[in-house]
Amino acid sequence: MTTPIASVRKAVIPAAGLGTRFLPATKAMPKEMLPVVDKPAIQYVVEEAVNVGLNDILMITGRNKRALEDHFDRVPTLEATLQAKGDTAKLESIQAASNLGDIHYVRQGDPLGLGHAVLRAKQHVGYEPFAVLLGDDLIDARDELLSTMIEVQAKTGGSVVALIEVDPSQISAYGCADVEVITGEEYVRIKQLVEKPDVEDAPSNLAVIGRYVLHPAVFDVLERTQPGRGGEIQLTDALQELSAGTGEGYGVYGVVFRGRRYDTGDKLSYLKACVQLACDSEDLGPGLREWLPGFTASLNSSLTASLTK
Repeated sequence: MTTPIASVRKAVIPAAGLGTRFLPATKAMPKEMLPVVDKPAIQYVVEEAVNVGLNDILMITGRNKRALEDHFDRVPTLEATLQAKGDTAKLESIQAASNLGDIHYVRQGDPLGLGHAVLRAKQHVGYEPFAVLLGDDLIDARDELLSTMIEVQAKTGGSVVALIEVDPSQISAYGCADVEVITGEEYVRIKQLVEKPDVEDAPSNLAVIGRYVLHPAVFDVLERTQPGRGGEIQLTDALQELSAGTGEGYGVYGVVFRGRRYDTGDKLSYLKACVQLACDSEDLGPGLREWLPGFTASLNSSLTASLTK
């Protein structure tokens, strides 16, 4: 008899990476704690999960990541100080992080890749579908993605990945999907997944970004997945096996996202994300939007002057 499978209730957030692209800033601070305007990047990710009802969150961490736990914990002394000062706005902002959800932590230990990090969640997740959110991708709260993916998972019974269209020249930086359109549906079926293919070998310009809703069958596959590209256990390799097989939990589908996504995976994209989100903020936005045109005009004038010398 097949065990009934629950709806999605849990989110897994891998956060064990060393953040070497951001050195020296990340020498003593987790990359996930880098501020994006006025909140650390990891808080945006947790808020996204909670906003679609995923209040049970497992964070996969590593050595020197205690700051993540501290950020989502209570700070009674600071709260009391703000309370005494009557600084309600700041008090509410720090309490918001502490009250987001039921957050658990487990260490990855060995840095063996994203697939290995997801496998560390097996005991906590159990036999039910779950979401995986990577901290490098921030999805605008005004756009729906995760809720749509959860609906597709419930409808198909398989696993679901988020896709975006990228310039073909950029596809080698992503996992790439070869897809089949399903008549009458807004999602696609994944035929093949390739991790960071060469441009000439890429089957499409559809790139996998850091949102997944996975059937628990992925755990059994990950347990037998051998190290792949980079000597790591790749989640992409496990999903490729699930996409090619049949039976309960098999089949992989894609939701093509065309909303607002902010990439914080490298220094330049991180800076762009900060500017974009700051421009949209209620307190900083008006002043920043007023200042930017003059600043960019001065840059253009300097560039023109240097070219005409």
